[in-house]
Amino acid sequence: MATTEKDDYRHQGLRRRLVDLLKKKGIKDQPVLKAIGTIPRHRFIDDTAFLELAYQDIAFPIPCGQTISQPYTVAFQSELLQVRPGMKVLEIGTGSGYQTAVLCELGCKVFSIERHRPLYLQTKDRLMGMGVRPNLYFGDGYKGLPKEAPFDRVLVTCGAPKVPEDLLGQLKVGGLLVVPVGEGEEQRMLVLERQEDGSFRSDDHGLFRFVPMLADKAS
Repeated sequence: MATTEKDDYRHQGLRRRLVDLLKKKGIKDQPVLKAIGTIPRHRFIDDTAFLELAYQDIAFPIPCGQTISQPYTVAFQSELLQVRPGMKVLEIGTGSGYQTAVLCELGCKVFSIERHRPLYLQTKDRLMGMGVRPNLYFGDGYKGLPKEAPFDRVLVTCGAPKVPEDLLGQLKVGGLLVVPVGEGEEQRMLVLERQEDGSFRSDDHGLFRFVPMLADKAS
């Protein structure tokens, strides 16, 4: 692990190049770009064979059949959330913890659920070692965290076959749910905003690819 713990000038330079690439791809939110430029993505990749590619805009496999999303996807979802420091954010699918760390860097109070216990334990240790302090839970993300609700924002980092009703119910009025929805290889990136009358306004932000979100599953 020693090789992945370093964050030297070369890594920092690669992050600056990554931020420039994300700007060219249309990411404009300055706090999001700053967070991407700060978080050492190479520390979230276990296989040292991939370390040279850590700052390319591509996804990588991680344990339990999951992936660490490409930086553009992380930045795009983070931008859609429109977070401000101090907001309560529920993340469904902790995965490697990279998106979690970005949200923490943005000043959010993060609550994150992972359904794969080995991945949950590994990521918990990793984030603690980096000094990142989200509230991590092992469990079924479909159910959210009713005991901690309501949330200002909810982010789903896996492809849901439909919009999870429980997550909608845990949003504050004016709160946003960012969720990729679809049962095929591609999903539509939706943003749903809770209205005062309890209804939801929905916006579609195009096609993406995610690993599937599975209901009633925790392993």
